Amino acid sequence: MIVIKNARDLHGNRRDLEIQSNESKTLDASGLTLLPAVIDPHVHFRTPGLEHKENWVTAARAAINGGCTMVFDMPNVLPPTITEELLIAKKELIEKQLLEAGIPLRYELYIGADKQHLDQLAVVKNQVIGIKVFMGCSTGNLVIDDDESLHRVFEIAAANDMLVAVHAEDEQMMHERKAKYFRDGDYSCHSDIRNIDVAVKAVEKAISLCEKYKTRLYVLHVSSGEEVELIRKAKQRGLPVFAETTPHHLFFDTGVYQELKGKACVNPALRDASQREALFTAIKEGVIDTIGSDHAPHTIEEKSQPYGQCPSGMPGIEFMLPVLLNAHHHGLISLQDIVNVTSQNARSIFRLPEYQDWVLIDLGKSAVVSHTESKCGWSPYMGVKFTGWPVYTIMRDYLYINVLCACV
Repeated sequence: MIVIKNARDLHGNRRDLEIQSNESKTLDASGLTLLPAVIDPHVHFRTPGLEHKENWVTAARAAINGGCTMVFDMPNVLPPTITEELLIAKKELIEKQLLEAGIPLRYELYIGADKQHLDQLAVVKNQVIGIKVFMGCSTGNLVIDDDESLHRVFEIAAANDMLVAVHAEDEQMMHERKAKYFRDGDYSCHSDIRNIDVAVKAVEKAISLCEKYKTRLYVLHVSSGEEVELIRKAKQRGLPVFAETTPHHLFFDTGVYQELKGKACVNPALRDASQREALFTAIKEGVIDTIGSDHAPHTIEEKSQPYGQCPSGMPGIEFMLPVLLNAHHHGLISLQDIVNVTSQNARSIFRLPEYQDWVLIDLGKSAVVSHTESKCGWSPYMGVKFTGWPVYTIMRDYLYINVLCACV
């Protein structure tokens, strides 16, 4: 039995918690707050084929360290997860790596929409959390950039009650803008090439297909107020549209290119500072439903390449909860909204079975990021001071002590 004593709930009330376990531990949680463990609906753990960047051994450690016990992994690996056979093979590798880690992380997988394998989508409908559609190119070669294939995906998904998660950037517009705005050696042009209009055009198209076919639509990594307004109006019309944002779009803006250089390149690109306020407002108003880390690690050597060769993406799962707790410390988000976007809403949207995992947080703890469990070995938050940290994670009847960064 694990006994947690004197923890505070969301409203500041003290409570004890007893958890059936083979472990026998009693923890005095005075001064700590008990929240549901984090669900991260958007990760790239790089297995199979890209394990030099990350694998499920190191990623599971990073997840637990960040108070996260459930992840949804994306299909743009090598080979991409686009058939039932590849899905099964991927699960076998994941299970081996989690066994090696000694961390029974909860997970679901996406199937990738591929033009040559659309017949596979219905086959795996009971084996995946949803269908991932890249409307614009990102890491890997999965992209659905023609209307005929895109309509077919939404039609299949609706017929089989499957959720479609879209990376909403317009491929043609990005090509046109690259010819106009590419600046050799200037990483900041990434935000000019993949600007807000690129995202807005794709979100508009995705919502129109949701309306036509009544497909459940999950818009990934929403990055701007303009996208928020489209999603707000879709929700007001009663459409089954859900929205996710990321910790890096809430924390960073275009001003960090000078310091982070290639590390700041993500898809969709970082926006100007005003968009961060719009995203926090959208969370408060319930237009943005979830936060996904879009944990997408690359090696430091890969991220140090010149713009045009530098891949997009940054690690994020380990520090997603500290980003939000720090925002709470600064009055930008309530604890209830943190629970909503990191756990409660995802359970409903993705129809997850009931389970009880927890994270104990210290709202008053200040620490500087100086270490990461991710295999890539770096974080865009290195040197950043956060107030509010996960201290213990409770998953499947086990109590994990979080590896915190050096206090200051």
